Amino acid sequence: MRHRLFGPDRSGSRARAATALAALVLALPASAALAPAARAAPIPPAPGHRLVPQYEGAPATAAPLPADQAPPQHPYLAPNGRAGMHGDGAGSDTHPFPGPLGAHPAVGSERMATLGGECATVTFDSGGRILTVCGTFQGFRLKLLDPASLDTLAEYRLPQRPSTVEAVTRLDFSKIFKDTSGGAYFYLDNKDRVVLADSRQHVLRLSHGRSADGRWHFTVDRDWDLTPYVPHDCVGWTNLYPRGQCDPVTSVQPDWDGRIWWVTRKGRIGTIAPDRGTIRTIRLPGEEIQNSFSAAEDGVSLVSDHALYSLRADSSGTPRIQWRQAYDRGTGGKPGSINQGSGTTPTLLGDAAHPYAAITDNADDRMNVLVYRRTGPDADRLVCKVPVFTSGASTTDNSLIGYGNSLVVENNYGYENVTSLLLGKSVVGGITRIDIRPDGGGCDTVWESKERSPSTVAKLSTANGLLYYYTKDPHRLGIDAWYLTAVDFRTGHTRWKRLTGTGPLYDNNWAPITLGPDGTAYIGVFNGLVAVRDTRPRP
Repeated sequence: MRHRLFGPDRSGSRARAATALAALVLALPASAALAPAARAAPIPPAPGHRLVPQYEGAPATAAPLPADQAPPQHPYLAPNGRAGMHGDGAGSDTHPFPGPLGAHPAVGSERMATLGGECATVTFDSGGRILTVCGTFQGFRLKLLDPASLDTLAEYRLPQRPSTVEAVTRLDFSKIFKDTSGGAYFYLDNKDRVVLADSRQHVLRLSHGRSADGRWHFTVDRDWDLTPYVPHDCVGWTNLYPRGQCDPVTSVQPDWDGRIWWVTRKGRIGTIAPDRGTIRTIRLPGEEIQNSFSAAEDGVSLVSDHALYSLRADSSGTPRIQWRQAYDRGTGGKPGSINQGSGTTPTLLGDAAHPYAAITDNADDRMNVLVYRRTGPDADRLVCKVPVFTSGASTTDNSLIGYGNSLVVENNYGYENVTSLLLGKSVVGGITRIDIRPDGGGCDTVWESKERSPSTVAKLSTANGLLYYYTKDPHRLGIDAWYLTAVDFRTGHTRWKRLTGTGPLYDNNWAPITLGPDGTAYIGVFNGLVAVRDTRPRP
C-alpha cells in the first residue's frame, strides 16, 4: 500500500505512507526535539454519533489460520507483526496477534493536535510500547506511546515537509495528500531501533530508552546524509522559490544482508552499508516511486508507476535489476490513487518452491490483480491477471493482504482526502479474495464483499482468522460514521462492526489498522490514533 500522511504502499504504506500520510498540515517550522510525557485527550466526535448504531453483528469465535503459511522472519527487522506499516518484510499486512473478537469492544483515542495529527505507521517495541509517526501543524513527530492509555511517553520532532510549506504558500493542499515522504514509512529493526528517512534527505536510526529519573527519550545513534546523491533544493520557510530540483526520499527498508535500501519519488534507488556508511545508487529514468517496497531472501521487490521490479545488490552494494515486468498503467490517474500507476507495495507470498509477488495495475476499465513468479524465466513470470470490482470504478492505493496463496484487495475508488466523503457520502467499495491455484496455474476469485473501506491499510489476524477494515456507509442524514469492521477471512462474511466516531476527525485518510500484542486494534485517523479492544472474555 501506499500511505499518505498528513497521511504509506502504498503498502503502503500506500503508508501507501505514509506518506500524504498523516494530516492536513498548515505548518509552522519545527526542529528535532524531545518532549516529556503528555496525557492523552480523546478525539471529539461530530454531531450525530448518538443517532447511528454503536455496534452491529455478534462476537466472533477465534478460528486460527495455520502458522506455517506466515511469511518468513526477516533477519534485520523486528518480529513479524511489529516491523512496519505492512507488518513484516514481505508486506503481507498480516499479524500473528489476535485482534478484538467483538466481545463488547470499547473505543479509546488520543488527539494529537488541534487539526491533523494523524498517526501513520504503528509498531511495537519489545516491551509492547507503541512507536508511531504522527503529522501535526509543526511537522511529523516520532512518538512513544503507552499502549493502554495512549499517553505520550516521549517525542522526537522531525523536520517539516516541503509539501506542507508549498500547500500553505501556494494554497494548494493537494500537494500534502500526494506526498508519501517525510518518515511515515519507517521500520523497526531487530534491535528495537526506528529507521526512517526525513524530509532533509537524511536517513536516521533512533533508539529509545529511559533516563534515571524515569523519563523516556529518543536518541539519534546514526545519521546518513543522502544529499550528495539526491537533488535537495526543496521548498522551505527560508527557501520559498527554489531554482533547483527536489527529490524526496519516500521509504526505507533493509535487505536480508542488512543493507538499508531507500527509494525516492523520482525513481532513485540506493543502499547504505550501515557498518561503513557506503552509499550506492541507480535511477529508473522517467519513472516515479510512490509506494514502499518489500524484501525477501531472493531480493527486493518494488513497483514504479510503470513496472514491477526485482532487485539485488551486487558485491559493491549497488542495486541491480534482476527482472522487470511492465503492467497496464492506464491513460491517467483515478480518484483514489496518487499517480498514474499501481497503488500497491508489492506483496510477497507463496513458499520457497513457489515464491510469488503480487500487485495491482491501473487499467482504465477494471483494475487487475497481478501475480508474478519471483523465480524462473521472464516468459513464464505472469501467473494470473484477475479483473476486480465495478467497471469504470475500481482502484486501490493500499497493498494487498497476502497469506499462504491467498490475496485480499479493497476498492478505494472515489476517495481522495478527508473532504471526499463529508455529509454522509461514501465510496463504491468492495473487497475481494483471490487464491493462487496450488499448481501455480492461475488464480480464482473465492469471495466478494460489499463492505466500503475508503482508504484503509487493512490487516489480517492469523491468530483468529479475521480481516479488519475501517468502513463508512452512506447516510441519508449526512452523518459521517466510521466503524472498525471484522470480516471472516474464510467466507467474506461481516462478523461485527463497532462505531469509533463521527465526522472528519475520525476519517482514516490512508492510515493503517495495526493489531497490537495485547489484542487491541489501533487505527490512525485524521486527528490522531484510535484504539478498539474487547472488554469481555473472548468466546
